[in-house]
Amino acid sequence: MKSVYENEMNLEFLSKSCNEAFARISVAAFASQLDPTIEELADIKTAVSEAVTNCIIHGYEGKEGIVKIKCQIFGGSLQIEVSDNGKGIEDIETAKQPLYTTKTDLERSGMGFTIMESFMDEMKVESILGLGTKVTMKKLIKKE
Repeated sequence: MKSVYENEMNLEFLSKSCNEAFARISVAAFASQLDPTIEELADIKTAVSEAVTNCIIHGYEGKEGIVKIKCQIFGGSLQIEVSDNGKGIEDIETAKQPLYTTKTDLERSGMGFTIMESFMDEMKVESILGLGTKVTMKKLIKKE
C-alpha cells in the first residue's frame, strides 16, 4: 500500500528523561529535509521536547513505558505525533489551560500545551484514561 506521505519516520524509546534530547534531535534531523529556517527548527525541537516531557512526567509518572513518535512529511509540512500508553488525561481542556499543572511539587510551569500550540501551526490532543495520550502537531515550513 502506497503512503500518501512523501516520507515517514517512526521512533520508539523508553520514557527516560535522558531520551528527550534524542527525540528532539531525531525529529529535527528528519525535518531538515524540508529545509526549515533555524527558527522553524527551534520551534519544532521545543514542541517535541514539551510533548515528550509530558509523556515521561505525566503519562508514565516515573514508571517506565514507551514513548512513540511518528513524523510525516507532505507538501511542505511536517506532522508529528507523540504518544504514550500511560494514564491518560482526565480533562484535556483543563490540562491545556496556561499554568495548569498536576505536578506542583515538581516545579512544573503548566505551560507545555501552550508552548506546543504557540510554536506549531496546529496541535490536537487525544487521550483515553488508562490507555494513553497522543499529541498531533503540524508545522508548515515556509518557502521563500
